[in-house]
Formats: sequence, C-alpha cells, structure tokens
Amino acid sequence: MSDSERTAPATPPIPPHRGGAENPSAQALRERFGPAVRRVEVTWGETTVFVDAASVHEIVRWLRDTPAERYDYLVDVTAVEYREPGRPLEVVWHLRALAHRRFLRLKAELRAGAPLEVPSVTDLYGAADWLEREAFDMFGIRFAGHPDLRRILLWESYREGHPLRKDFPLRGRFSRAEQLKQALAMDPEARYSAHELTIAEAFDDLPDDMRRRLAERAAHPAAHPHEEVGE
Repeated sequence: MSDSERTAPATPPIPPHRGGAENPSAQALRERFGPAVRRVEVTWGETTVFVDAASVHEIVRWLRDTPAERYDYLVDVTAVEYREPGRPLEVVWHLRALAHRRFLRLKAELRAGAPLEVPSVTDLYGAADWLEREAFDMFGIRFAGHPDLRRILLWESYREGHPLRKDFPLRGRFSRAEQLKQALAMDPEARYSAHELTIAEAFDDLPDDMRRRLAERAAHPAAHPHEEVGE
C-alpha cells in the first residue's frame, strides 16, 4: 500500500453529552425483561440501563450467559448518593463484554425509606465478593445472598455509620478522643479469617498460638461477636 493510500490518523469525534447510539444490549434487555428495564440513558457515548432492583441477579446472569451478550468481566460494583432530597440512591454495576468490545452500566434505584438491599452477584462473578463488601462498608447497602458480608475497609466494630453516605459528617460522628479509643480497642486478628490468611499464604507463617485462636474463631463463630456481620 502506497503512502497516498494509507488512512491518515484521526482523532475520534467527541460523542454528544446526551443521546447518541445505544449499546445494542439495551434493546436486547428491553425485549427480554420488559418492565424490569425502567429506562435507558446514553451519556458521553456510554449506555446506562436502569433496572428493577429485584431483577438484578436474573439480568446479570442473562448478560453473562447469553452468547450474543457474553458480559464476562465485572469491572466494578459501587453506589451513588445525591444531595437532592428524595433522589434515590443508585447501586451501580459496570460490565464488559470483551469478545464484543462492549461496555454496559447497570443501575438500580433504591428509593428513600426503602431497604438498602439488592441481590448479590457473587455466584456469577468471583470479583463481586470484595466489591460488594466495600459498597456495604461505605454505603450500608446489603447484598442478599453474599456469603460473607462484613466490613472490608473499616474494622467490624466501627459504629459511626457509612462514610460515603451524604449524611456522614466530615469529622465523623464521634469525637477524636472516642475514635482513638475505639481504634486502640480493636482486635487486629479479628479482621482476617483463617481462610483469608490461608489464601494469602500467610496463615502457616503465624505463631502457633495465633493460629489456634483463629481456628477456634472459625470453628465457633458464635463465641466471638466481632465475627458477626453488622454495624
């Protein structure tokens, strides 16, 4: 091919802020799930599909398992809370279909006063485990069916709430002295289970007495309240 026949490099056009072509998966979801698909928005070329919270697991499984869709990569699970009174909190899933080079954003709106709960997708994507725990920790969203829903960034006995909620004060709910007191009272061993330490290939390197204590906690969780899920 001669130089004159080569296509000169060009900057892709900037997509419109609102509108534009939808991801083909949006129409496929409308046809498959009907009223469970609330609405579709396209912003800066990215498609967001708002779905019924109760249908999230079924929809995500269909997107993953349907050959024409094949969303085989869960990028993120997070949430957005707005300052406007009465505006719903949004739970967000970012999905990619690597074979089709598609990106899709799913959102489920949780209205004010409704339970902050959506189905877990940990049985569909292993990556959802810690992502859902982070959303639980930071926003207080419960993921029904999660095998081990507990805090992941803050300690399990943390009592000030969820730091990414808009009603959370910048300096926390407790005084600095009380925060320090709680931090010093933490049991650092309680943050990790024997299973997690084994995965990290660190369990066998711990002192014998510490391994015994962790194994006892795993065998008798009811005897150790700090292992329970909750605020």
